[in-house]
Amino acid sequence: MLKKGEVKMIKKLLNDGLSKSEVARRLGMSRNTIRKYANKPDGYIPIKDVPPKETSVDKFLPHIVSMLETAKKENVYIPTTAIYDNIKELGYKGSVRWLSIIINRHDLRQRILQEELVRFETAPAHQMQVDWVEFPKDNLSAFVATLGYSRTSYVEYVKDESLDTLIQCHLNAFSYFGGVPHEGLYDNMKTVIIKRNVYGNGKHKLNPLFADFAKHCGFKIKVCRPYRAKTKGKVERFNHYLRYSFHNSLKVRLSMKNMELNIANANSEVLKWLNNKANKRIHSTTLSQPFKLLQDEIPLFLSLPRPYKGIHPKNISDIIVVDAKLVNKDIPRLTIAHRDLQDYDMLIPVFYLLLPLGIINTSGAILCA
Repeated sequence: MLKKGEVKMIKKLLNDGLSKSEVARRLGMSRNTIRKYANKPDGYIPIKDVPPKETSVDKFLPHIVSMLETAKKENVYIPTTAIYDNIKELGYKGSVRWLSIIINRHDLRQRILQEELVRFETAPAHQMQVDWVEFPKDNLSAFVATLGYSRTSYVEYVKDESLDTLIQCHLNAFSYFGGVPHEGLYDNMKTVIIKRNVYGNGKHKLNPLFADFAKHCGFKIKVCRPYRAKTKGKVERFNHYLRYSFHNSLKVRLSMKNMELNIANANSEVLKWLNNKANKRIHSTTLSQPFKLLQDEIPLFLSLPRPYKGIHPKNISDIIVVDAKLVNKDIPRLTIAHRDLQDYDMLIPVFYLLLPLGIINTSGAILCA
């Protein structure tokens, strides 16, 4: 990749009327390189997406934090030179100056004094936090799933936030993580929860289709309390990181190339960003790479599910809530996957039971509360 000044020189010589071959000869470059940068828009700035490099201090960060936390507990101060002597015995090969730089880079001393470092609140493979990030100016949304223990995240850009889209994004996230977490944490998205506390305090009425999908995969659904953003803080913090460190940056870079952000290039680039940067950086809370901690979770995940074909007809009578108060309200349709006709034989008695209640309309469509 050329430097900014070299790209400017190519543009200047071409604007002066020199041919691509002559510019290539003068600058000692190939003609293909000149052609490549000649087609770039004016003001183009080369950007190299370099994965974060692991430093010689990184693997000792948890131990350093433990030393600083213990020093705080004992109400004593421990100098960087003492930390250096200790980790040197554990195999550290760098200098005390470099150690000091990394400690200051992560602001470890101040954060421990302010009790900001709360690590591993969630057991490995236990919880995945899920959220939507909306980009209305681009007519896109992003499905975001963050694992509570490792902070490994999966992102997928979509055109809508429908139930079908939510389910497919979950399946893609499980494949990316290498398994299914035991619990999913959600806010009050309608595709997950219909009404809170219907069956008692903390016993919510869930969307029956999503509940069936969760049962198929084996994970439990947990809904965070309203107006309690910190409950889902891990994915919320990643959402901010995604928006400002990736999405906005990508949009600017594409605009400089006279290109528009769309679902195809967004998903192509976000996967590279996840694999090379977001999940490889030293996380500010865990002080470890998310991908490294993910290795602790993979053996504890539930197995990847079989293909999900939608809710089975035999489950319909179990999820229909016959409530006279709800019959006349706008009731969403219940989508049923295409199956063999013999699968519907068991519904014939249910049909005649529900017809007088108005649960089945004249076209034969089955509705649920």
